[in-house]
Order: sequence, then C-alpha cells, then structure tokens
Amino acid sequence: MSPAVRRRVALAGSVVGAVLVALDGTVLTVAQPALQADLDASLTQVQWTSTGYLIAVASLLVFAGRLGDRYGHARLFGYGMLGFAAASAGICLAPDIRWVIGLRVAQGVCGALLQPATLGMLRAAYAADSLGMPIALRTSAIGVAAAAGPLVGGALTTQLGWRSVFFLGVLPAVVIAALVLAVRDRTAPLGPRTVGLDPGGALLLAMSLGCLVAALAGLAGAGGTAGTALFAAGTAAAATGFVAHERRTADPLLPPGLLASPAVAPALVILLTASAALFGTLFTATYFLQDVLGLDPLGTALRMLPAALCMVLAAPLTPALLRRCGTRATTSAGMLLLAAGVFGFGRLDTSATQLAVEACALAMGTGFGTVMVAATESLVRRADLGTAGVAGGLQQTAMNVGPTLGVALATTLLASGAHFVASMGVTLTALAVLLLIACAAAVRLPARTARGVTRARTTST
Repeated sequence: MSPAVRRRVALAGSVVGAVLVALDGTVLTVAQPALQADLDASLTQVQWTSTGYLIAVASLLVFAGRLGDRYGHARLFGYGMLGFAAASAGICLAPDIRWVIGLRVAQGVCGALLQPATLGMLRAAYAADSLGMPIALRTSAIGVAAAAGPLVGGALTTQLGWRSVFFLGVLPAVVIAALVLAVRDRTAPLGPRTVGLDPGGALLLAMSLGCLVAALAGLAGAGGTAGTALFAAGTAAAATGFVAHERRTADPLLPPGLLASPAVAPALVILLTASAALFGTLFTATYFLQDVLGLDPLGTALRMLPAALCMVLAAPLTPALLRRCGTRATTSAGMLLLAAGVFGFGRLDTSATQLAVEACALAMGTGFGTVMVAATESLVRRADLGTAGVAGGLQQTAMNVGPTLGVALATTLLASGAHFVASMGVTLTALAVLLLIACAAAVRLPARTARGVTRARTTST
C-alpha cells in the first residue's frame, strides 16, 4: 500500500481516536446525574467514574508511548481502540456502579495505549517539518468534540438514557481500529529490541502520577483531607524514587536524548500551564454564569461556545503562523492572548454583558488553540522516530494532568473567600499570572521552524 494512503489512514486514526476520547469525557459529565439516579449510587462513587479513569490513563501514558516506540504505534493504537470499544460496550451493560467504575478504569488503560499513538503515528507517517497541519487538524477535531460533547450527551441522555452515551463510540472505534491495523506497514522497522522497557521506572512513574491525580481530585472534591495528604506524600516519595531509578538504570523510560532537547521541557511546561489555566477558568465560569448571572446549563454552554469555536478555527491557522513567525513568537502570542482572556473574565461582575463574556471566551479559545498546536508541534517534531511515542505520552500526560491541576487550584482559591465574585477575581488573576510566568518558558523554544531556517539560509546565499 502506498505511503500516501498510509498517511491518510494515520491522520484519520489520529483524529478519530482523539475525538472519541474527548467525547467520552464530555458526554459522561452531562450523563452523570442520570447514571447516579439509575444505579442508586453515591456522589463519591459517581466521582470515581471520572477519577478512576484519570488515574489509569495519566499513570500509563508515557509507558504506553514507550511500547509504541518498540512494537509499533499503529499496533498499539488498534489494540487500544478495540479495548476502549469493548470497555464502553461493557459499561452499557453494567448492572451496578462498581462495574461502571471498574470498566472506566479499564477504559483508562486502553485510552493510555491509544492516546500517545495518535501522535506517534503522525510522527512516523509525516516528515518532521510537515507535522504542523496534521497536528492542527487533530486539535481542531478535539475542539469540535469539546463543543459538541455536552449537546450530544444531553440529547442522548434525555432521549435514550445514560447508557446510550457509551454506545456512541463503539462502532467508530472498531471500524477505525480495523482500518489502521489492516493498512499498517508491517515492514517498517520497529524500535530497538535491545533497549529495555524499564518496568521499574514505569511502575514508579505510574505511582507518582496516579497519586498526583488522586491528590488533585481529592483537593478539588473535598478540600484538604487525610487521604489527600497521603496521596500527596505518595507522589513525592514515588517521584523521588523515579528520579533516582532513572539515573541508575541503563535503559531509562525517559530517553536522555529526548529530555536534552531544549524544546521538550518548555513545551511541556507551557502545555501543562495552559490547560490548567483554561480548565480552571471554565470550571469557575460555570458557577459564575449559573449561580451569579442565573443562566441555565444551555445558556451557559452558549455563552462559552466561542471558546471551542475559536479553538477549532485557530488550530489550522497556526501552522502558517509557525512558518512566518516561528515557534517562539507564535507560542508567546498564544499564551498572552489566553492570559488576557482569563484575566478579563476575572474582572466580570453581576453587570457582565453577553458580549463581555463571549469576548473573554473568544480570547481564551484562540489563545489555547494556538498554544496547543505550536507547543505540541515543537515537542513531537524534535523527537526522533524511536522516541516519538514517549514524546506523545509526555504531551498527553501534560494535557491530562493540567485540567485536574487547574480545577484543584480554582476550587482551593474560590473556597478561600466569602464572596464568589471577589474570589473569582483573585482566582483568575492567579491563573493569568501563572500563564505569564510560564510564558517565559517560550523563550527557550526555537525562534524559527526548521523549514523557516532552511528558507532563511537559502535566501541569504
């Protein structure tokens, strides 16, 4: 089969896989009240349908990327998608909440297998300096899923019940998995079998990330508790052990060559901070629009719709900005625009107009879409083919931990004040300041893309 066909299939798999995972999270949020009532579950149990998934996926993403580097990203993607579909179908038939929680954890494991592969397949299929547009299309599709998820989930839950939201992705997942597995290049060289998988490092990293997500989820749900403190201590202990192990082992889970790239650490800091600020702001905005301005859930979704729409529109325009202005300037501009939207929303009060709310949402969506494409492209493009899966796993880890961190920070800061509007101002100002601090990391990103440097050299000669 021709390389062009494989590129199209890789792009389709990357987009569909990212969309199904994004839809799964957004539609579940809308369906949770109906799920709780139908299964006679407690609020804590329902929260674990999300927390269990997050812990599983966040703790395994980097190791899954390493597996993809060694055994093939298309293979890991196909198996992950089939497992994701099977777990979704199982949830549809779950007799009680314990089965739902267990199957959501299984979904998280399968999601960890497929998510790094959505980027690893693109890195393997496209030349390094041609990754901008495929990543932009993937980002736009995620934006569409984020916008459509609550509407689709609400309609399905209302008409067919909460189980129908899990049926939504079963058939597409099976079809795209079969297609990717059928056309994958079986002759392509896989990662070096002489390099170990570092199960010890994978276990320690999984423990540290799992404990971190559990601690952040506990902080957001109930504030400071003994369990939250225990998870935080577990995070510190496992992270310390992971660093010590990586320094000693001959085949570290995180390849030194990848970490030595000057773009990797700044890109991860930017992605983590941008996603934390955006989702912390969206969490705060939901309460402001409903509890302060008195809007219903549909009115709230419509007010914030420009954020998702502008993310969709900004993503495909970003590759042109990268070619013209370079990674450093494009990423910095996106971070500043996102910070302006977050800070502006923090200035709203009971007299806020629809135009003011939508203007802030527009700035946030445009800035975030730009940052996500620029930082992801910088991270994945500088990974060689043998570490593309690990790079994708790191990117996905930042994008999964960031929202949890943002919501936890917002919850803590909002609870520190007696008046919601005043607390909102403090909360969103703090998030905007974090964005400005993280924007300094963009200085370490390359000023120009590889293609831009080539053209500059050609012109000068």
